[in-house]
Amino acid sequence: MISLENQIVLITGASSGIGAACAKMFAGAGAKLILAARRLERLEELAKSLTSAQIHLLELDVRDRSAVESAISHLPSSWSDIDILINNAGLSRRLDKLHEGDFQDWEEMIDTNIKGLLYLTRYVVPGMVNRGRGHVVNLGSIAGHQTYPGGNVYCATKAAVKALSEGLKQDLLGTPVRVTSVDPGMVETEFSQVRFHGDVDRAKRVYQGVNPLTADDIADVIFFCTTRSPHVNINEVILMPVNQASATLVHRQP
Repeated sequence: MISLENQIVLITGASSGIGAACAKMFAGAGAKLILAARRLERLEELAKSLTSAQIHLLELDVRDRSAVESAISHLPSSWSDIDILINNAGLSRRLDKLHEGDFQDWEEMIDTNIKGLLYLTRYVVPGMVNRGRGHVVNLGSIAGHQTYPGGNVYCATKAAVKALSEGLKQDLLGTPVRVTSVDPGMVETEFSQVRFHGDVDRAKRVYQGVNPLTADDIADVIFFCTTRSPHVNINEVILMPVNQASATLVHRQP
């Protein structure tokens, strides 16, 4: 197990859910945190709760390539040598059939889940290669392995994350930079509320009768992957609740 003491960890989508859980876990290990998200006030609240951690906040929409470029290129010198990039920012919108889908929903998912991940990776990884160290963790999904009714475009974006993770690992062969894709099944966060545009009751029904994974569960797995010996690369982790067997097969307690 390697130490994360004073390692610089950049987490996107850090204002809630898995991103916030990662921030807490990595802060506990003594890492220096760059927390990026659109909701600055939520980041500030999170930072206040992590009183012992060194934290740099970025109000950032990962869909904006020029904003990503500016944010990375203008990091203070003491924060610029990023050791771990956690590409966590992502979302899903609705469960429409493809031929009835909403174009804005499609663009938001594609721009966030694929292009945002690409932008961060493109601007951060060259520094890792030059320094001879680094780790990229991409948040995928079981949806990237199996489609489900109404999931069409979201599933396609997560299949892209899977392919991009595999491609990046191949491109970095011969360097010490590691690449991991962490692909969860059902995780109870704000995910379903975002998918259903704030419909809390519908979001709750997604997890009814199931003991889903939590954001802390995912953060724990990410932490494990990033603390293995430097010669070990965990390429891909698929994790689901015990009561889930596939993207569509879930056992619900009455």
